[in-house]
Amino acid sequence: MQDSDSIGIVSPQRVYFDTPLNLRSGVTLDSYELVYETYGELNANRSNAVLVCHALSGNHHVAGVYADNPKSTGWWNNMIGPGKPIDTRKFFVIGINNLGGCHGSTGPVSTNNKTGKRYGPDFPMVTTVDWVKTYTRLADQIGIECFAAVIGGSLGGMTAMQLALDAPERARHIAIIAASAKLTAQNIAFNDVARQAILTDPDFHGGDYYSHGTYPRRGLRLARMLGHITYLSDDSMATKFGRELRNGSLAFNYDVEFQIESYLHYQGDKFADLFDANTYLLMTKALDYFDPAQDYAGNLTAALAQAQANFLVLSFTSDWRFSPERSREIVKALLDNKLNVSYAEIPSTYGHDSFLMQDDYYHQLVRAYMDNIST
Repeated sequence: MQDSDSIGIVSPQRVYFDTPLNLRSGVTLDSYELVYETYGELNANRSNAVLVCHALSGNHHVAGVYADNPKSTGWWNNMIGPGKPIDTRKFFVIGINNLGGCHGSTGPVSTNNKTGKRYGPDFPMVTTVDWVKTYTRLADQIGIECFAAVIGGSLGGMTAMQLALDAPERARHIAIIAASAKLTAQNIAFNDVARQAILTDPDFHGGDYYSHGTYPRRGLRLARMLGHITYLSDDSMATKFGRELRNGSLAFNYDVEFQIESYLHYQGDKFADLFDANTYLLMTKALDYFDPAQDYAGNLTAALAQAQANFLVLSFTSDWRFSPERSREIVKALLDNKLNVSYAEIPSTYGHDSFLMQDDYYHQLVRAYMDNIST
């Protein structure tokens, strides 16, 4: 539902690149398209642009609504808009769908011009390094030499960090929210279980389910249900659902009995209707691969030595998937390099999803930081 201070009606834009893109995997994409949205006005000296990097299942639709669907609110609508923490009266905000996505940018569901068929499993692996290359090309296309800020939560925060390393001259500020400098073994394990749910679905057909007229809905549904559990905290699940029964009494069978089961099934079904399974596989692997310290013998301080931006790092107390400890590692490495860093550990009961929630304290922190950028 559109709120009173929303941006209002927005429309996606599309840009085509015919300059080959050399990917980290060694594969070259001869051409590709990116879909993005913009909010606010670019100022005369083009210095007020803010790039929002999306999380695992995000896309370019960050704020506002589409004219043909008043319920299509952007995924960070509580953060971005006129008078909101990222104020579109001051900033020109860009939301982008990552390469490999399934909401318009070139990805597995796109048609491969060489074959006339969808890429499917032939779409190459993409990483945060590759996304940063596409971001800077988009910035060049729009005429932005340097972003006022690059902001992201979760995978988006990691991509923002990657931009600070690969294109340090292209951003004055980097905001890393609910993220990590690399996944823990436990996080990689969760991602692998999610992928196995998809890969072993009989309707997956090696990723070429498009030509078989099938869809690995069951696998993607299970993957999302698993992921959703890890995005919440035990406290938030207990508060919201407890052991409440769906129909008031136990049925002693394997149908849905508890409200938490009903919620997870709903979230899984909803996601399976909106997302592509091959893209989900790609995005989780991009998370796994992210490790900027890998080329520096695991020394994050050395890896971040090339960064130039000022940083805002935020974590949430109940986020057990990307815990505050992981954020403090980033902060230490940045401070070791004598970079300007603002850090806050925000009390929250919502788990990893806290970065998407309406939280006055959290939003005030972001607002204060962004206000300082704009002055």
